[in-house]
Amino acid sequence: MAKHNFGYFAHEGLSNMFSHGFMSFAAIGITVACLLIMGTFTLVAVNANELLADLERENEILAYVDDSYTAAQAKALQKELEAVPNVASATYISKQQAMENFAAEYPDEELFQDLDPEIFEDRYAIKILDLEQQKDTVEQVRALEGISDVNAHEEIAGGFITVRNVATVVCVALIAILFVVSVFIISNTIKLTTFDRRDEIAIMRMVGATNGFIRWPFVYEGFMLGLLSAVIGFFLQWGLYEAVARGVGNNDTMQLIHIVSFQKLWPVVAGSFAAAGIVIGVGGSLSAIRKFLQV
Repeated sequence: MAKHNFGYFAHEGLSNMFSHGFMSFAAIGITVACLLIMGTFTLVAVNANELLADLERENEILAYVDDSYTAAQAKALQKELEAVPNVASATYISKQQAMENFAAEYPDEELFQDLDPEIFEDRYAIKILDLEQQKDTVEQVRALEGISDVNAHEEIAGGFITVRNVATVVCVALIAILFVVSVFIISNTIKLTTFDRRDEIAIMRMVGATNGFIRWPFVYEGFMLGLLSAVIGFFLQWGLYEAVARGVGNNDTMQLIHIVSFQKLWPVVAGSFAAAGIVIGVGGSLSAIRKFLQV
């Protein structure tokens, strides 16, 4: 493509976009809507994954030390526990600490305030790295000499994993569907443009114009439609995200939900919107013009 043709192609693409103002507006509007829906579900998935990661970090299993072990022997088990694969940390909790923690958990129950520490067992609070490997980790911890029992809420871990997997699958499926819908819309919008100019295209072919020379104005049109959609969609997504974040932050019943700051996400969101918008626009253009260039 000659350098001096760049201005012509860009001018023709821009003219095509404005000459079909309503259809271009409709294409931009629907593409923005699709980008917003894709972006919203992706950001929900990102926040859900972050929340699940926090829950994973807080989730712990309790390993009880054999009653026959002295305090020194119980403390010596820490290195062995931390050496188990998938164990992030192992915190020793003495009988006295366990009693104090139990009493603090039930401050209104007088019967629980004067308990004998000897009814409790020395234990370790163990945090793991990967919930999916929790079952194997529990078995390895239980097999250690000096560990009498292990208490792990495997159903909770399974729930975390299920929620994360479902959120990922739903997000990917919706993004794929909406991407195809957006390409289809852009393609049909540009098909109307090419249909109106079919005679002009036929004449250009008869006088020897190459397929590339005919195709590029439509590619530029799709590029500009997609990029404009991405810019509009990004700022709308930003405003929507901040509004939801403020709403969650101001709601006392949702204080446990931590919303990732958009300041951390905006470069990825902007890049993704720009890439998706351009691919949708250019892909729709190429799909639309293809049949008009067939010999």
